[in-house]
Amino acid sequence: MALVRTPLAPFEPDDSSPSARTVRAMELGQHGMALLLTAVGVMRAVQTGTPVGWALAAGFTLLAWHAAGGFLPSGDAGRAPLTWWLVSFALVWVATVALSPEFVWLAFLLWLLAGHLFSLGAALTFSACILVVTIGAPLAHDGTISLASIVGPLVGGTFALGISRGYLQLLHDAEERERLVRTLTEAQREMASLQDELAQAQRESGAIAERTRISRDLHDTVAQSLSSVKLIAHAAGDPLNETSGTAKALGQIEALASESLADVRRIVAALSPAELEQGALPSALRRMLDRLAEEADLATQLAIDGSLPALPPETEIALLRTAQSALANVRQHAQASHVVVSLIDASDTVRLDIIDDGRGFDHDLWAARDQEPHGSAASFGLRFMRTRLRELGGGLEIESMPGEGTALSAFLPMHRFTPKEVS
Repeated sequence: MALVRTPLAPFEPDDSSPSARTVRAMELGQHGMALLLTAVGVMRAVQTGTPVGWALAAGFTLLAWHAAGGFLPSGDAGRAPLTWWLVSFALVWVATVALSPEFVWLAFLLWLLAGHLFSLGAALTFSACILVVTIGAPLAHDGTISLASIVGPLVGGTFALGISRGYLQLLHDAEERERLVRTLTEAQREMASLQDELAQAQRESGAIAERTRISRDLHDTVAQSLSSVKLIAHAAGDPLNETSGTAKALGQIEALASESLADVRRIVAALSPAELEQGALPSALRRMLDRLAEEADLATQLAIDGSLPALPPETEIALLRTAQSALANVRQHAQASHVVVSLIDASDTVRLDIIDDGRGFDHDLWAARDQEPHGSAASFGLRFMRTRLRELGGGLEIESMPGEGTALSAFLPMHRFTPKEVS
C-alpha cells in the first residue's frame, strides 16, 4: 500500500508535483506523530499503574486503527469511508482513555485529522467533543481537575485545528498554482502552434498576392498584346480588306511580339514596366496612343496637366497598367473613332481619365455580374484595374451607357515625389 493513500490526503495530486511531495512528507510526519504519541501514552500508562499487557494492547489497537486508514480510498470517493474511520478511531481512543488518562496525548492527532477530513463546522464540533473527553479524563480517573488540564488541551486543540486547516488551504493553493502553471504551459504551446499557423497563412497569403499580381501583369501586357496580334492577323488575312498590307501587319505583329517578350522578361525579373524604362508616364501614354492610332485607325488625344509633379514608381506603374487595359478594351470592344486620355493633377490626387465615343455598355449589368463569386471572363480587366488601384488607396469610376461611349476615371492619392538629383 502506497504511503500517499492516507487520511491526510483528501485528494491526490500528481505524484511528481511539489504538492504531492508535500503530502508525502506530511503523511510521514503524521505516522511518526502517531507512533510517538502512542509510545508516550503506553509508557506513561505503565508508569501510573496500568498493566503492561493492557497498555500495550491499547497502544497496538490505536496504531493498527490509524494504519487502517491508509488502505481507504482518498479523494471524493473516500470521503464517507474516511469520515466513519475517523469517528471509529475516536471511539477507540475514548476506550483507551477510559483505560488510562495518559492516552489523551493522541487527542492532538485527532484534531489534526479532523481539520483535514471534515468541513469547518463538523471539525469544530468533533474537536469540541475531543476537548470534552480530554478535559474530563483526569476528573473521571482522579476525581480532580486543574486549570492546566483545561487550558492546555484548549490551546493544543486550537493550535492543532488551526495547523490542519491552514495546511489544507496551503495544499489547495499549491494545487491551484500547479493547475495554473499547466494551463499557462498549454496556452504557450497553443500560442506557439497558432504562431506557426499564422506564419504559414502569411506565407500562403503572400503567395496568393504574388500570383494575383502576376496574373494582372500578364493580363495587362502579354494578353493584350496577343489580342492585338490576333486582330492584326485577322485583318491582314481578310480578303475583303484591300487596304491591308501583309508586310505592314507582319511588322506590327513583330513589334507586339517584341514588347510582349520584354514584358514577360520584366515580370519574371520583377522589374519596372518596360514602357517606363524609356521615359516617364506621359511619354509612355503618348507611345501607347500613337501605336493605337496606327494599328486601329483611331483619332487619339493626350492631355497632361503642366502642374503634374513626378510620381512615385508604384503610382506610375498602376496608372500605366490601367491605361493599357482600358485602351485594349477600347480597341477590342468599343468600336470607337476617337479616344481622349487625360492625366490630371487634382491637388491631393492624380487622375487618369480615358473617354471614348464607342458603343458603350450597360454599366449596371456589368456591376451586377462583377459581384458574382467568379464574375465573367470579360470583366477581368476592369476588376484587375479596380483591385490594383484600391491596393494603393485609390479607386476606379466608370460611366457608360449603350450607344453613348464610355468614360473611365482612375485616381490615386497624390504623394508629392521629388526624385533625387543625379550627380
